[in-house]
Amino acid sequence: MNLNFEILQFFVYKRIIKKKDFNNILAEAERLKMPVERYLLAQNICNEITALDALGEFFEMPYVQMDMLEVDKELLSRFDLTFLRTKKIVPVTIDINGTLIVACARPFDLSSISVLSTVYQGNIEYILVPPTQIDVFIDGELAIRSTTVALKNINESNDAQIIKRGMSNGEAKIESNEDVINAPTVRLVDSIIKEAIPFRASDIHIEPFETYVTVRYRIDGRLSERARFNIDSFPAIAARVKIMAGINIAERRIPQDGRINLTINGTDYDFRVSTLPTVYGEKFVIRILDKSAFNLSRTELGFTQAANKIVDKMIARPHGIIVMSGPTGCGKTTTLYALLREINKPDINIVTVEDPVEYTMPGINQVNVNTKANMTFATALRSIMRQDPDVIMIGEVRDEETAQIAIRAAITGHLVFSTIHTNDAPGVLTRLTDMGVSNYFVADALIGVISQRLVKRLCPVCKHKAKTTPLEMKMLKLDEPVTICRPKGCQFCNGTGYRGRIAVHEIMYLNEKIREALATDISAEQLRELVRENGMRSMWENCRDYVLRGITSVHELMALYME
Repeated sequence: MNLNFEILQFFVYKRIIKKKDFNNILAEAERLKMPVERYLLAQNICNEITALDALGEFFEMPYVQMDMLEVDKELLSRFDLTFLRTKKIVPVTIDINGTLIVACARPFDLSSISVLSTVYQGNIEYILVPPTQIDVFIDGELAIRSTTVALKNINESNDAQIIKRGMSNGEAKIESNEDVINAPTVRLVDSIIKEAIPFRASDIHIEPFETYVTVRYRIDGRLSERARFNIDSFPAIAARVKIMAGINIAERRIPQDGRINLTINGTDYDFRVSTLPTVYGEKFVIRILDKSAFNLSRTELGFTQAANKIVDKMIARPHGIIVMSGPTGCGKTTTLYALLREINKPDINIVTVEDPVEYTMPGINQVNVNTKANMTFATALRSIMRQDPDVIMIGEVRDEETAQIAIRAAITGHLVFSTIHTNDAPGVLTRLTDMGVSNYFVADALIGVISQRLVKRLCPVCKHKAKTTPLEMKMLKLDEPVTICRPKGCQFCNGTGYRGRIAVHEIMYLNEKIREALATDISAEQLRELVRENGMRSMWENCRDYVLRGITSVHELMALYME
């Protein structure tokens, strides 16, 4: 039996490949001595999930995502992780019948099956999962084990003394970079950073206190403590982070900023490092920027079909200003990048001014703000106006001068994108007028406002359905009970009941009626009532839809409502 031939025939049946390409693909796979599915992936003829879904059906094996499996960590600890990564297998659990359940990417790899058979004498059943997901899972476990070992070494060793030699006036001195690089602390810092990736952390906090140092991860908007160790190790930790980020090691009296670029599990990450002098030493906050996250589509960002129609009208306008509003960390920049990527064409000159540039985009001219060199938003914008731009993106409108230049650019034939910190979409109009921009110019220049917040997604594994209580019916403004989902907590979501976040939007598009009203002295409350009458759905209404669809919880809706 020619397994490649049989699998390829099945792929034709599943319409993954065309029948006319059958012979060429089979010949090339045989020539390269590769399994056909690996050849198809290498040639980008199909993706990993499509291939394994078909293979699962072909081998009559269940096919799942790795994240959906609850792996028995005690069982996993009996195996060498490097071996498991090489063989693309993960022992999941032993069921009540004594059968070992194994996640695998290559069910026809006889060497892996034979090795497991010698280790475990009972029955073995296999579940198909994508190989890259096994790699990510194993790398995450390796990082966790590495951090645990590094913490143990820190507690057992005196490597902090390397930094503390020659203490003068209570300040640590570094004798040489060689000492720091070779210290066990290096392994600890590297592990802390790499471990944050499988935890899906957005920020890492390293905080010194009187007798100890804590490491906390912000996951889905919530801080959770990961590790705690003795304060004696902190000078070495601080030195290592500063070396990685290119920050002045000797300076401890003022805040500093730096960046770290790393490739982890084949994905490029940008780590923005910020230091802040505190009573017990410098606190470090490391913002994690996954560069692939900036390639999300509007649908992946949470825009509904109705919202997309309004946004399409906004970005189709040749000139004017589109404003994103919301608090820090709500994904405003990610959404702006998604819109810029849509309109980025060879015949359009796009220039951005940001503080700092978070993600470089091909074909777009991006400028970093540098206050030390007097390169502010306002000064950069004046220069950009002489660069023949079609589209301008301003990272943030912070002051009257920047607001005036942005509005002037929008009026004089440029499409401008920017962000402002306000509670809702109508609040942007009030903020601009407070900055000294007249109502008339705002009405003339503003195309629309997209206000955005992030709410937690319910864990897809453990969320459970239930009828609404009388209190929930009142909160959701319902006349009769409906079925909604509530958080529970499991291994998949670290017991929180939530996994990941989704954006909820409030989009205000300025029609002629709203523009006419803006030109008058309309109050903020009157404006809010007017935009609602003209079809704007509030953020609360859109989040309520998420609750009724089982995407988020009533608790998240109320948290949004209370802001």
